[in-house]
Amino acid sequence: MLTDDVRLPDPALAARALPPGSLVIVRARDKARRAELAVQLRSIAWARGLILLIADDPALARAIGAGGLHLPEVRAGQAAHWRALNPGWLITAAAHSLAAVLRARHADAVLLSPVFATQSHKDAAALSAVRARLIARGVTMPLIALGGITARRAALLTGFAGIAAIGALSPTS
Repeated sequence: MLTDDVRLPDPALAARALPPGSLVIVRARDKARRAELAVQLRSIAWARGLILLIADDPALARAIGAGGLHLPEVRAGQAAHWRALNPGWLITAAAHSLAAVLRARHADAVLLSPVFATQSHKDAAALSAVRARLIARGVTMPLIALGGITARRAALLTGFAGIAAIGALSPTS
């Protein structure tokens, strides 16, 4: 699950519905909002056996005792650096193409998006299930599909370590 201030207004409700072992990635452009969400979701994550990652804010991840860090595509090449500084962290990265997946080779997992058309990135061209599957089959690292994921569409995605969602976890979807 990734937080989204617009498309997932109650991330705590969504996090409480996730099975143990799921990732919760805290994303918010506003630093104060990100810190507020991180603290709120930390207690839920610890109580439910979820793994809490903080997007693009290693200082906050360290300060709240998060399970790791999620890097945007432009910083995916820094995964080895952050792992050296925080050996116990799980580090994920975003990627929007095969080339970006390969640049994130030192991450523990890569979120590939958008697989399908999504409200989060209305102007972004979707990869398609076929292209996403080809990318997943061509790499050895765990890939997590993101973007326009629904239960029906998830069935089309073989070769992925998991799926991630935002809008599909909102009670209004």
